Amino acid sequence: MTIDLRSDTVTKPSKGMLDAMMQAKVGDDVFREDETINKLEVKVAKMFGKERALFFPSGTMANQTALKLHTKPGDQVICDKYAHIYNYESGGASFNSGISCKLIDGVRGMFTAKQVEEAINPDAYYYSKTSLVEVENTTNKGGGACWDFDEIIKINEVCKNNNLGYHLDGARIWNALVAKNETAMQYGNLFDTISVCFSKGLGCPVGSILVGNSEIMNDAIRIRKIFGGNMRQAGYLAAAGLYALQYNLDRLKEDHKRAKEIGEKLTNLSVIKHVEPIETNIVIFELIDDVDEKLFVKQLADKNIHIISMGGRKLRMVTHLDYTDAMHNKLIEVINLI
Repeated sequence: MTIDLRSDTVTKPSKGMLDAMMQAKVGDDVFREDETINKLEVKVAKMFGKERALFFPSGTMANQTALKLHTKPGDQVICDKYAHIYNYESGGASFNSGISCKLIDGVRGMFTAKQVEEAINPDAYYYSKTSLVEVENTTNKGGGACWDFDEIIKINEVCKNNNLGYHLDGARIWNALVAKNETAMQYGNLFDTISVCFSKGLGCPVGSILVGNSEIMNDAIRIRKIFGGNMRQAGYLAAAGLYALQYNLDRLKEDHKRAKEIGEKLTNLSVIKHVEPIETNIVIFELIDDVDEKLFVKQLADKNIHIISMGGRKLRMVTHLDYTDAMHNKLIEVINLI
């Protein structure tokens, strides 16, 4: 039995999802004639109360498109030091849009409205122009943490008062909605653009969507083309997204429950210095100083348990729909023997 907890992206489509994909009605999406893609875009736009949605092959491309829609070269985006757009998108903000990131030193990837106000550059020609605030929910490097919705509202007010765009990297927003009993519409009412991912948590092989109102989304398809993201009969992929929204949302609670159980076991280990608070499906823990990080990962790999190192003696496990009860029981058994 191989237990892969490196990410919730390692899942493979279920039989039901594959059947839905094979039955998809497709067409040439460059001509906007793919019926299934159009259906998914309309559905997700309505979920978030937005006028438009566009399907992307990756969350990175969706985020990068959003950055370009909101900014001009030389502008600056405010985000957390742990933000995915800064850490894990290959410098795309500067490469694709010619913008810089003003990094906020938040807590587990989250910051306050006051910090945003303090990060806005003065209105003088020798400063880069602050034009966008970006929020990530849940936070990846923050251990799957969920934002306080009241703080998101306060940041929205700061954006309005300073004429700033407001983008949500919602790669794992589904986890936040389930964990906090919130709705997509609540987020749609506050953010100008939102990217959501179907290959994290929901079990799809490929796919993200960017939503927004017509004005901001008008150039999204052109930018997707520039980035090489146009697709033809991609409805097979969109069908997976439609299936996931119907069958795989509520079950995220199971991932959260198992993650918390793993965290409880890790907390009791003498080799663990600290386990980050666990709200969703990500478990981040830190080893004590005299434990070799690489050796710890290898010892688990030798038992067919695969996790990921985040550097600085921090390790990560991510639960997902392919992580079964049998795997969970086996992992707990191994942890108890460490």
